[in-house]
Amino acid sequence: MGMQVKKNRMIKTAYWMRAITRQTFGKKCWVLGLLVVASAANTAIITGTSIAHNSNAQFANVSHLPYANPNAPKGGVLSLSAIGTFDSINKWIDVGTPVTGTDYLFESLMTGSLSEAFVQYPLLADKVTYDPDDPSWVIYHINPKAYFWDGTPVTAQDVKASMDALLTKGVMSMRSYLSDVKETQVIDRQTVKFIFKSKDNQEIKLTVAQMPIWSKKSIDGYFDKVGLTPLMGSGAYKVGTIDAGRAITYVRDPNYWGAKPDAGVVVNVGRYNFDQIKYVYYQNPEVAFEGFKSGEYFFRAETKARTWSTGYNFPAVKAGMITKAQIANNNPVPMQAIVMNLRRPIFQDIRVRQAMTLAYDFEWLNKTMFYGQYERLQSFFHGSALAATGTPTPQELAVINPLLPDLEPIQRQAVLSDWQAPKSTGDGFNRDNLLKARELLLQAGFKYQNMKLYQPNGQPAKLEFLSTDAKNARIVLPFLRNLQRLGFDASFRQADVPQYLERTRRYDYDMIIDMFAQSLSPGAEQTYMWGSQAADEKGNQNSAGIKNKAIDAVIAKLIVSKNRDDIVLYSKVLDRLLRAGYYVVPTYGKHTDNVAYWKFYEHGPLPSNAIGIDYWWANKDKQAQVMQYLGK
Repeated sequence: MGMQVKKNRMIKTAYWMRAITRQTFGKKCWVLGLLVVASAANTAIITGTSIAHNSNAQFANVSHLPYANPNAPKGGVLSLSAIGTFDSINKWIDVGTPVTGTDYLFESLMTGSLSEAFVQYPLLADKVTYDPDDPSWVIYHINPKAYFWDGTPVTAQDVKASMDALLTKGVMSMRSYLSDVKETQVIDRQTVKFIFKSKDNQEIKLTVAQMPIWSKKSIDGYFDKVGLTPLMGSGAYKVGTIDAGRAITYVRDPNYWGAKPDAGVVVNVGRYNFDQIKYVYYQNPEVAFEGFKSGEYFFRAETKARTWSTGYNFPAVKAGMITKAQIANNNPVPMQAIVMNLRRPIFQDIRVRQAMTLAYDFEWLNKTMFYGQYERLQSFFHGSALAATGTPTPQELAVINPLLPDLEPIQRQAVLSDWQAPKSTGDGFNRDNLLKARELLLQAGFKYQNMKLYQPNGQPAKLEFLSTDAKNARIVLPFLRNLQRLGFDASFRQADVPQYLERTRRYDYDMIIDMFAQSLSPGAEQTYMWGSQAADEKGNQNSAGIKNKAIDAVIAKLIVSKNRDDIVLYSKVLDRLLRAGYYVVPTYGKHTDNVAYWKFYEHGPLPSNAIGIDYWWANKDKQAQVMQYLGK
């Protein structure tokens, strides 16, 4: 399914807390790259080059990451496509339509590997100091060799200015994500300390290290302005050329500090091998595919099942110029879903939402449109150890039982059962499920008059599906036809990208398609995806408008989880509550990404949690063959 323009999410690579060997009183030693200093209170204050959340850092003492090729050749262009248009280069504010690829322009204090969960390694900061027993603070030590594009060093003042800007002017989801930050203190030029509101949030000290850092001078000048002038960053790439609304090219900075051997940034060894990274914009995926076929760009993520199955038989494929690959990763399959906006009165009754779920005929769609390539999503953490399966375990029941009084009867029953998405016969009629849906609507007080459906308040049962992608119409229209068979006045509206973004920021829609990607270490980001407060904050990512005390309570426990078992436990309970609330209609997904690329792109062993395109490179000899084939 062609997805809507995705909102900017801070999706974690999922990290765990590193196990530390502590020293006795009055001594200090280096343990696996960590300086452990014991205090008189027998509490270890740790200074080290990595930090993790409920796990061990596997790559603390390596020369390069296992999926990096330290001898990868430099040069060439990585060219990709994007859909729609853009008018801004700042994705961190709630206005404008941001261009793709801006993450190459800035860096964070630390960064994760692509084969671990929530583990952080040095980037702008070369060390971190923290107390495992007191998560109310953390100190980051900035690498003295780190500097911005203009040659000015990265300082603690820049870090503070960046954090303050995100908290006061940033996109609403980021404000929610960082809401536990109480204060950012400048200790000295290269040392910054974060103070947190809670002493229970175990992951926040890692979260702040993921945030983008810009020059204070540029933040003061134009952080909250829409435009195509980038904030001053320290990233490996700078903006090269911009064809407004149509294309952008990022060029590798030959003076990039983080690529120099004496910088000591292990995650950058074998990384950023392309001289240029270019995004070419197209009006729709069909036109973009034609651009790929003709060599207008060279790397494509294929999201359309029909195209993947039948479209790759053009001359360049037959000539051996293009590689097709299915790349697996270990992260949960993103929950791609039809979202019902509970801010609309028509969706307040859970029986109406159940009826919507029954009207969606996955089996027929998968057979007739998707060539059997997909599986029905049964979980918000589908395909991972975090997904709830079967009936609740005794441990899960211990969490669920106190929450039952806050649930309405249908949700209470569903959360205690082996929940499964409705299944049809796949014949295209979906008769049994539609009969069940009709009965639910009648129970909810809906009435039929002259073959039309009316709400309990006497108003017509009218629904509009909002999309920015014409391709979605083909997938959604069978669902809307089933709603029409139930008596709904159901319609499809396509909006351009700016209009769509503006309407979704204001929650001005009945139904949309949204995607909820998860990591292997869920935490604070669940608040702005499902939390009650986020439902009332414009620009946040609770697109369904969920307000549920039980869900809020479980998210709060998930955030303060002190070990891996608790993370798994509370994730499963959260999964059960979300499914049982029928807030979205789960659609489909799979564990692999379909990609196609012209044959001169190469890579080493792939990481387990991502494609890792930043570690790929261009083979110059093969590139010459491709260019000759294309007549360029």
